[in-house]
Amino acid sequence: MSRIGKKPVELPSGVTASLSGQTIEVKGAKGTRTFTATDDVTFTIEENAIKITPRGSSKRARQQWGMARSQVANLVQGVTEGFKKELEIQGVGYRAQMQGNVLKLSLGYSHEVNFEVPQGVTVTAPKQTEIVVEGIDQQQVGQVAANIREWRAPEPYKGKGIRYKGEYVFRKEGKKK
Repeated sequence: MSRIGKKPVELPSGVTASLSGQTIEVKGAKGTRTFTATDDVTFTIEENAIKITPRGSSKRARQQWGMARSQVANLVQGVTEGFKKELEIQGVGYRAQMQGNVLKLSLGYSHEVNFEVPQGVTVTAPKQTEIVVEGIDQQQVGQVAANIREWRAPEPYKGKGIRYKGEYVFRKEGKKK
């Protein structure tokens, strides 16, 4: 039995869910999200909660049970609160600023990096050394944050680069004389 799958997903006030076949659509204050599940699970909406049950007892049905429940819970969280990733920039002269829909990064290259922000995600730079990525799709928010971090990942000797807020960077000792 899936411990996660057994729990129903509660729908907070202001959130509605509709079901058509294997596709569930969740509407909330921040927007609308959909998820299409495999034929191994069944959705039922009862009394402000979405319940997921497996069809059969095969290994694949049990795997999809917990995964589908997690996906639906993420849909509900996305349309109510949204998701947020915070990045911090460390290094002399490294900075970020927003200009319209483009994030301009100065990362020690001979040129500025212009990062186009995709639809469905908002990127802000409250300080020159902070970047905040927000949206209703957890996967898209994480991917955009990873793409920004990829431009200059933190290096182990001085710790310079773009890192997630609170991320620990393993530091190495340099050459000894």
